[in-house]
Amino acid sequence: MHLTQRILTSLIFATACGVNSAWAQNAAANSWQDSQPCPAWVAKEGGPAPLNDKRWDLTLSPYTLHWGGETPEHKPVVLGSLDRSVEGNRLCGMSLFSNSFGQPTVYVYVGQRWDPLLDDSKWFVKVTAGIFYGYVGKYKDKVPFNYNGFSPGIIPSLGYAFSPTNSAQVLVLGNAGLMFAYGHRF
Repeated sequence: MHLTQRILTSLIFATACGVNSAWAQNAAANSWQDSQPCPAWVAKEGGPAPLNDKRWDLTLSPYTLHWGGETPEHKPVVLGSLDRSVEGNRLCGMSLFSNSFGQPTVYVYVGQRWDPLLDDSKWFVKVTAGIFYGYVGKYKDKVPFNYNGFSPGIIPSLGYAFSPTNSAQVLVLGNAGLMFAYGHRF
């Protein structure tokens, strides 16, 4: 393992341990739904607080449409994501998925959600930014700025809430394609 990869892995591990420790301490005092895994700097001071009973979002995606069509290299992309809302309609979270080449991949991110969009309470936009790990080997050049499997990412999405807790979303995956997802707030 290269020195830089060791350093990056150590930083991610240390951050995860710190977040997990804060989360565990907070969770011990409250229910798990009240726990706060996000670093304090993610929340917007003085911003609107998330609804007390709707702080978490679970996103599941069974299908991704690739811009250039499916190739023999492409594998089904299946995603599960969990994020936590904080003050100011901001969030942090983590996605686990099988990338387009069948490799297990993780995306750790922070983001912002805007809703309602255009005075219609059912439409919303969400943008996340973070770090991917998982595009390795012969697929390392399939994402920009990849260094030993680590690469930055920005993912915008458009969603429609068909109930207070359920939504359909379309995530734009740069020049790769569109991901179709179901979201559940709880």
